[in-house]
Amino acid sequence: MSTLTATTRSTRAELMRLRAWPAVWITLGAWLLLSIMFGYLFTYLSYTSGDASFADEGTTQAEQLARMLPDAVPDVFLQGMPMFGGALMMVLGALVAGNGYGWGTWKTLFAQGVRRTPALLGSVTALTAVVLTTLVVTLGLDLGISLIITASENQDVVMPSFGSVTEAFGAGFLVLEMWALLGFLLGTLARGPALSVGLGLVWALVVENLLRGVGQLLGWVESLTEVLPGTSAGSLIGGIVGVGAGDGTPGVLDTVPVGRAAITVAVYLVLAVAGSVLLVRRRDVA
Repeated sequence: MSTLTATTRSTRAELMRLRAWPAVWITLGAWLLLSIMFGYLFTYLSYTSGDASFADEGTTQAEQLARMLPDAVPDVFLQGMPMFGGALMMVLGALVAGNGYGWGTWKTLFAQGVRRTPALLGSVTALTAVVLTTLVVTLGLDLGISLIITASENQDVVMPSFGSVTEAFGAGFLVLEMWALLGFLLGTLARGPALSVGLGLVWALVVENLLRGVGQLLGWVESLTEVLPGTSAGSLIGGIVGVGAGDGTPGVLDTVPVGRAAITVAVYLVLAVAGSVLLVRRRDVA
């Protein structure tokens, strides 16, 4: 059996497992809820009440309304991904890989002679399909909400350009895929879901923020933070939406140029897959 055929079969089997796994739907639902809350709900409540919320302090009602219209969808679509979306995708990636060890799935497969690399690549491909599905659903939901608000406020419908949507979708994919695959690598490294989820969340939500704070005092730490995954993901999104580090959107930064940030994120993505394959091929899974 060729590697491509084996990978395809493994992908199909993994997709069947993920479709029936509540953790996938809970993760997707949590992300959509956060996206709606921080992208539209708080802004809409601030707009209708006439009082600026913590997310819209210093903005006028006209500016708040503009943020909720269709042509602003690419920016709204991206803003929560570096922090909330990335953390959730890392958790999902760690669960996908780690539970394979916790449930004895990998041990059973490899003991029956299933080739390790195609099986792992099939799992990674299925995880990528979940990431793409999450992006498509999020984009469709944001667009639907913005159209409802446009109709309710009697505004002209101005759709975002194809180029802006494509750019936002590509950047969102790089960010969420990177975090998902880093979570997958942690799950493979720890051989279980609990430790890998904990380590991933501590790193993404605590360690990098602390290092960025220390970097303001120590030059070498600041140089280090510029190549970290969270800084790169936040800078990639910040470079597209035009939001600087001081504008209050969690995780959105302007630390490094957008081109360099995109390359760094892509490098992490490749290294995460290569590291996972190397660990599975070299180690005893028992």
